[in-house]
Amino acid sequence: MPLPLYLLALVVFAMGTSEFMLAGLLPDIASDLDVSVGTAGTLTSAFAIGMIISAPLVGALARNWPARGSLLWFVLVFSAAHAMGAITTSFVVLFVTRVVAAVANAGFLAVALTTAAELVPPGRKGRALAVLLSGTTVATIAGVPGGSLLGTMLGWRATFWAVAVVCLPAALGVLMGIAPRPGQSDEADGPALRSEIEQLRSPRLILVMLLGALVNAATFGSFTFLAPIVTDGAGMTRPWISVVLVLFGAGSFVGVTLAGRLSDQRPGLVIAVGGPLLLIGWPALALLAENQIALLTLAFVQGALSFAVGSTLITRVLYEAAGAPTMAGAYATAALNVGAAVGPLIAAVTLGPVGNRGPLWASGFLVLVALLAAFPLRSAMAAARSHEVLQ
Repeated sequence: MPLPLYLLALVVFAMGTSEFMLAGLLPDIASDLDVSVGTAGTLTSAFAIGMIISAPLVGALARNWPARGSLLWFVLVFSAAHAMGAITTSFVVLFVTRVVAAVANAGFLAVALTTAAELVPPGRKGRALAVLLSGTTVATIAGVPGGSLLGTMLGWRATFWAVAVVCLPAALGVLMGIAPRPGQSDEADGPALRSEIEQLRSPRLILVMLLGALVNAATFGSFTFLAPIVTDGAGMTRPWISVVLVLFGAGSFVGVTLAGRLSDQRPGLVIAVGGPLLLIGWPALALLAENQIALLTLAFVQGALSFAVGSTLITRVLYEAAGAPTMAGAYATAALNVGAAVGPLIAAVTLGPVGNRGPLWASGFLVLVALLAAFPLRSAMAAARSHEVLQ
């Protein structure tokens, strides 16, 4: 894989740390800013909603901008938003900074996904996406637990400062690793924006976006509220939150790495095997959460299955949106974050009536909906090519 892919992954690491880190910081943020844990959880949804709305808009605006300049500015804005979040004493201001950071993150991912696909041969998009998403999985292994530990020792604001600082060498990596490339000022060089938007009429593209959103909703719904599951559900001490996050992140790294080798040619294998196992895993974790060994084991397994299935579906978005070369990354980003927005909201609703295991049951339900949605539509597409989604 080309070196620039790994430099882009470094930025995704910093952004992934920010997107996931609230899982270990929600109780402290809620206490410091005098809001409930459920309300603090909306910060994750705010980030995701900002990405959903801004991904296609920023993608459309940036489609003719120079890639390196766009990526650099997105990283710098992202860093500044975290610096502001670190000093505010207002939950509303913190909420706004999360939205601003989300816009920058969405813009970066929209351009980075397209850039990554252009750096490799057409048949290796899955491998390229796996490298890019490895930044996210490493964030769950090292960045998020490290942020949780830093937050425990120095307060949650220190974690926000850390993300802001990590963005600076990441920005340098973009500046040095991505070759200058002029924007496409002439629409004749590629499809018109209207033509790219019309790709959204494709039932196959809508299908994989829907399934990707549902699986990601299940992932974010439980991941966001892992902290109370560890401390209240399993009765473990706060340092164990970081351990569980590391295990989930390690599983996600294994899952996305294995899926990257299969998602180009055998996506159906990943989905057909991983989907049902994912459906079984979330309720199993809900039932066995009090068992510490089961919790630690299933955290790893569910991380692997969630990212294997989820990254495969997002890879299929890039394939199905091949007729929209400059907007495909925006569509993939939107699909990824529709789930990231909806999942924590659904999970937060279950906390009251069901308790701290509610998010796990909600995740199982979301995966069930994905599987039920997939099979009828698969039958309608029985004539599809064998290498395409759900074969």
